[in-house]
Amino acid sequence: MGSVGLLYVGAVLFINGLMLIGLIPGKSAAILNFFVGIMQVVFPTIILLQANNDPSIIFGAAGLYLFGFTYLYVGILQVTGVSGEGLGWFSLFVAACAVAIGVLQFTSVDDPVFGSIWLIWAVLWFLFFLVLGLHKETLTLATGWFTIFVSHLTATIPAFFLLLDRYETNTTNALVVAALGAVSLVVAFFLARRGLPHRRAAEDTAAASAA
Repeated sequence: MGSVGLLYVGAVLFINGLMLIGLIPGKSAAILNFFVGIMQVVFPTIILLQANNDPSIIFGAAGLYLFGFTYLYVGILQVTGVSGEGLGWFSLFVAACAVAIGVLQFTSVDDPVFGSIWLIWAVLWFLFFLVLGLHKETLTLATGWFTIFVSHLTATIPAFFLLLDRYETNTTNALVVAALGAVSLVVAFFLARRGLPHRRAAEDTAAASAA
């Protein structure tokens, strides 16, 4: 994934995480989802048109569509108010693809850091499946916090390393990323059990309505 595209993946994941924990309205978050979703569909299309049937280039571009269609789907749902079951089951498909791409990063691409990153994304999209596809609304808050943490761990920070030409991939760094992903998941569920900040947001909304 290109460094610029990865940077904006971090941005939209951060915004969507804030939406899930109740700090940003859905329609407000939809705008960035449309911007980044369009970008993540147009850019890989241009890449494919110029790929000359190079399998490595095609493989790299294919994953971008998973993100692009997800963000466009989120934006449409937030604007139209359509139920999210379709996005939930699509997220299960994305999670399965992310596992496959992650394994290939380890075995064929020789990029273990992005192997770990893709597996973390697989966990994230599986949580989206549980929340939207199976209506496990009790996981919404934990999913929101995990999305926020993952936005920086798997996208924003690696993007800056790539932009500064300081990205290094090796087994040690991959294990560090994987460990931080596991810690992020644990902390996300801990914060969700504390009801932060969703409870406060709900209280603020109720107070505003009463006023």
